[in-house]
Amino acid sequence: MFSPHCRDERQAGEIARDRLLVLLNAGSFTLVSGWRDTDRYGRKLRTVTRADRSLGEKLVEEGLARRWNEPRRDWCAFD
Repeated sequence: MFSPHCRDERQAGEIARDRLLVLLNAGSFTLVSGWRDTDRYGRKLRTVTRADRSLGEKLVEEGLARRWNEPRRDWCAFD
């Protein structure tokens, strides 16, 4: 949501943010370490899971996020 390039990109970010908040507030969750502990800026990298299921993967399935290694989506193509 940092510096969206158009209205549609801002709206998509807000919808994803709000959905993630609902998922996080739906109950307890676990932070799971992956193959890398931190990114190049020193930020901790974790997968948020509930009942052994990634909440991030749920956002991907709902079309609200993408995997980091997939092509970026141009949210502004139809503005």
